[in-house]
Amino acid sequence: MDHQHVFSTLETVCEETIAAILGHSSLLQNDATMQLLATLRQIHEHGQAVSALVSGFAAVYHHFDFNPETPANGYRTLVKVVISCVLHLIQKARYITSSCRGLFFRVAHNASEMKAYCMALCQLRALLYLAQRLLNNNEHGQLHSLGNESLSRRFVNEYTTMHKACFYGRCLGFQFCPSLRPFLQAVVISMVSFGENYTTQQTRLGRTAYSVINSGKYVVDPELRGAEFERITQNLDMEFWKTFWNITETGLISHLAKIRSHAVQVNITLTIPGEPLSLPLASDTSLSVTVPPPIAHWGPGPVQVRLISHMLRQGQDSAELLSFAQPEGIQLSLPTGFRSQIGPLSPWLLIHFHGGGFVAQTSRSHESYLKSWSKDLNVPILSVDYSLAPEAPFPRALEECFFAYCWALKNCHLLGSTAERVCLAGDSAGGNLCITVSMKAMSHGVQSPHGIMSAYPATLLTTDASPSRFLTLIDPVLPLSVLYKCVNAYTGTNSVSVRPSEQLDSLSALRQDTALFLEHIAEGASNWLLSLLNRTSSLPASTSPVSQNAVPHSAEMPQSSREFPEGFEPLRSGCLAEIHTPCTPIMKNPYVSPLLAPDSLLKGLPPVHLVASALDALLDDSVMFARKLKSINQPVTLTVVEDIPHGFLSLSQLCKETKDASDICVARIREVFQQDAQQ
Repeated sequence: MDHQHVFSTLETVCEETIAAILGHSSLLQNDATMQLLATLRQIHEHGQAVSALVSGFAAVYHHFDFNPETPANGYRTLVKVVISCVLHLIQKARYITSSCRGLFFRVAHNASEMKAYCMALCQLRALLYLAQRLLNNNEHGQLHSLGNESLSRRFVNEYTTMHKACFYGRCLGFQFCPSLRPFLQAVVISMVSFGENYTTQQTRLGRTAYSVINSGKYVVDPELRGAEFERITQNLDMEFWKTFWNITETGLISHLAKIRSHAVQVNITLTIPGEPLSLPLASDTSLSVTVPPPIAHWGPGPVQVRLISHMLRQGQDSAELLSFAQPEGIQLSLPTGFRSQIGPLSPWLLIHFHGGGFVAQTSRSHESYLKSWSKDLNVPILSVDYSLAPEAPFPRALEECFFAYCWALKNCHLLGSTAERVCLAGDSAGGNLCITVSMKAMSHGVQSPHGIMSAYPATLLTTDASPSRFLTLIDPVLPLSVLYKCVNAYTGTNSVSVRPSEQLDSLSALRQDTALFLEHIAEGASNWLLSLLNRTSSLPASTSPVSQNAVPHSAEMPQSSREFPEGFEPLRSGCLAEIHTPCTPIMKNPYVSPLLAPDSLLKGLPPVHLVASALDALLDDSVMFARKLKSINQPVTLTVVEDIPHGFLSLSQLCKETKDASDICVARIREVFQQDAQQ
């Protein structure tokens, strides 16, 4: 795309729109018209400044790509997001130009729309200035500000004071594909409705009723929605996020997911005893090594896993396997006379580690796409339900995942596989665990997996800034304050270890509240909610006082003035963030942040297939990790998908774009399984 043409068009369209409004005398008597004219002039000013910044990045951002065939990095993404915002402004300005003389033209509504996107462009301009400083301070080709604590601290300080609500109101999800925006609206509305009442001392029924009643105001008032979302993301505790992220495992939501997912013949929850395992050494199978059970924080304990298989295979209905099954976890959906239809052992085995920021979700949240994968790949899948932070900080989850991996190798015949080829797959936090489990396998001398498919992994759990991490200012899926809460929890900062049984007890009431809330929404309010979402564009402009929460440019912020050129200041928030910046040596442990692992720990890794999103705040984690593996001649591929957010695997049934991205993950896993046949 010709960036200069886009900004030239914006300048022309702003001038044409101003002229069209000034030429309609009846409009000039309206205060909203004056606001609209002022906004258009601000957009014109921002456009000129941003155009120069974009040109500067466009001249150099190719130096940060993984390779010429994969043009992706955080600098490119920032430019892409800015262009997307500008294109929205051009479209809206053209509509105003063509419609302002119409009888039904709503000046106030259109003024509010343009003001929201003008605010977004202003904040994006500020991010470009910060990225420019990052570019100037980092070493050539380096995306992260490794070791530059001052620069990372400046970004955190800017995040805590910059206005963010505009990105969660009228502009919510503007950078993503249109098919995802209604879903994101529904999620944000549900979150703010529940979060508003989260800390009150009401009964469960009262809290649920209050949330349902008040959700409507966030549909009709985008500014209020944005301000409340900003407050929630910055100040509510980890228990709220754990509860909200686990809604996919409660009540009606879980049942709906099952209805939409592929049917499988095997879906069994197993408990692996916490007893030492003896496995042959990879270098000399005549010798063996003992793998201890997970012991961190509360001593030896079992590991929960889930076996999913599209077809029943040999060993999967054996008494030996079912002895590991939990009574409520046995789900064999088999036709009459199934024993004559038992399939042979598969030569392949897929071991999966789920995402959820190390703090939330289980394999149940990811069943939908895992069932689809089992069918498409014709392979049994073992998904590990590792213990979650902050009750179980590092290294408990890693120990459990590695132990489950070793148990699967030793007992593959019970899982319906010969494990001739084993692939690890995971997303986000699970993608991190795929890499670190493989590192641990090499260090213990046991058989390494034959390949890794890691989707949008977190490979650097430090506070180091990067251009893609600047997206946490605008991302409804992964705000910086929430990202830091997850890092704090996993690295054990201000955490108290709690045994799994205690963890479940402490969260059960909160999960029930969330389930009740969502079931009421689904049963009584969902149709109303969706219909209002469809009519949002035709509603009058908001008059909420919260919409004025942003502090204007002229507000004095002397501490940050040196970050921006004279005459410019980003909008400031009236709701300051409370962020506990992670600060512990554990963050730099190579088994926490594999991007920081020495070459000796990465040498010998199996082929790594990274699948990332161009609009993900963790994009640079994938790009830099791929570049590091490539620099030491390790086999690695990087695929970057467009226009979808972090966590797209869990959204694979929502739209074509996320389904296509999931199919890419399947293709990479298939490459691991078929590698020998291709050679």
